[in-house]
Amino acid sequence: MTEGTEREWRLIREEARPGPMQMALEEVAAETAATGGPRTVRVYRWDPSTLSLGYHQDATTVDWEYCEQAGIDVTRRQTGGGGIYHDVDGDISYSIVAPAAELPGDLMDCYEQLCTPVFDAFERIGVDAAFADEEQPSIHQPACYLRAINPAHDILAGGKISGNAQYRQRDAVIQHGSLSYSLTPERHLGTFATDDVSTEQFTDRVTSIREESGISREEAVASLESALQEWADATVGEWTDSELDRARGIAEQKYESDAWNRDRTDPLSSRA
Repeated sequence: MTEGTEREWRLIREEARPGPMQMALEEVAAETAATGGPRTVRVYRWDPSTLSLGYHQDATTVDWEYCEQAGIDVTRRQTGGGGIYHDVDGDISYSIVAPAAELPGDLMDCYEQLCTPVFDAFERIGVDAAFADEEQPSIHQPACYLRAINPAHDILAGGKISGNAQYRQRDAVIQHGSLSYSLTPERHLGTFATDDVSTEQFTDRVTSIREESGISREEAVASLESALQEWADATVGEWTDSELDRARGIAEQKYESDAWNRDRTDPLSSRA
């Protein structure tokens, strides 16, 4: 149990939603937590498959035509790094949202605390995972999983198996992460405008839960949900109608917009 678990936490079990809505829900969860509502741990699925761009990423690194033809949505995250292809079946994502005052102020300490349930999940899944021991050089800068490995928040099981990131908004901390259940290197690499990385280079750097343990996706999701729930002493919950309405507005006005996704201009910044 952590210091933050003295307050009410809810677990929202895996839900499949479009990428813009998933990103908007994180902002709404931050508003809820910062104004005295429940803190949130959740697992989520990107449907349809989505390329999430890092906050500072140049939109010209994206093969927009390929994404459209392949039925891959594109949105931009609040966190940095390169683009991550979130396959509808191959990706398992989570987020943890709580007031900043209830979490360590030091970034590394905060990562260590909030990644505790992630490592617990990997142990339950049967994957021997750990933070990287040392930095590793970048292979392909636009792709998050092929950028330089950072020991602070990149999790390896031989190859990289999970990336995690944090941002602070409305006096809340949002940590989200992606766990690779299965790999689709052709689609992952196809979302980018360059062809200078082979699928072999990708699979040399990246691994997956299915490759490492062989369990089903459903078992992996259940393991992550139970690890998050026990860590936070959370009650299974759901979004309120007002939260969903608020998120739909943010998704439409911001995370679906060309201003945000192509130009990194927040249409809601003047009203935030």
